[in-house]
Amino acid sequence: MAYYKRLRDLREDNNYTQKQIAELLFTTQPQYYRYESGTRDLPCELLVILAKIYNVSTDYILGLTDELPSHK
Repeated sequence: MAYYKRLRDLREDNNYTQKQIAELLFTTQPQYYRYESGTRDLPCELLVILAKIYNVSTDYILGLTDELPSHK
């Protein structure tokens, strides 16, 4: 579960709190903290939602690529 650091970085880079992201995912802040800290696996459906929120690929969140989308 190496994606947890990227989750935190994306959240902080986009000026969100854990509570705000948790609300967007219809979960609680403590549960979101578990995803971000790597103590719980992030469900696929939440991974997709986060990719849409941050406008990145799921591969980027999972650390399979370092390529960010270009903003034209």
